Amino acid sequence: MTTRIDDVDRYITGTLDGVNPVSAWGETAYFYNPGLVLKRGTYFATIKQKDGDNDRASGLDRDGVWRLNIGLGKKAFLAMFKHQPARPAKGGVIEGPWDFTEIDRITPHPVYGWMGWIAVLNPGEETFETCKPLIATAHQRAADGFGKRTRQS
Repeated sequence: MTTRIDDVDRYITGTLDGVNPVSAWGETAYFYNPGLVLKRGTYFATIKQKDGDNDRASGLDRDGVWRLNIGLGKKAFLAMFKHQPARPAKGGVIEGPWDFTEIDRITPHPVYGWMGWIAVLNPGEETFETCKPLIATAHQRAADGFGKRTRQS
């Protein structure tokens, strides 16, 4: 069974502290920003529901298809995929053996994999359970980044 967007949103906003969701341009971005100290905060996950000008690799224009994106960072990304892909040309996708249109398969993010982001289209229940600790890792990474940013301000 496929996990619903509302279930992912409830997990992120109801389980993790300091989360500020911001919806725009066909996606909801999740920022770590306790007390709304910064304008947005530190980005750690998104739910994307439509293709964008520079991000069409997943075919989000298909009926009912959406993508969960998680900003793991290099260390956790390398633990999953063993190598970091190169940055793609503007409007391009990272190179590798992944099918970015496959449902319920964790892959590098088609555009931001080079930055340590991963993605999954319409995660099933088991895949979403696998994603929960990955989301927690990204959240902690964002909290650490937030701490550095606010100490420097």
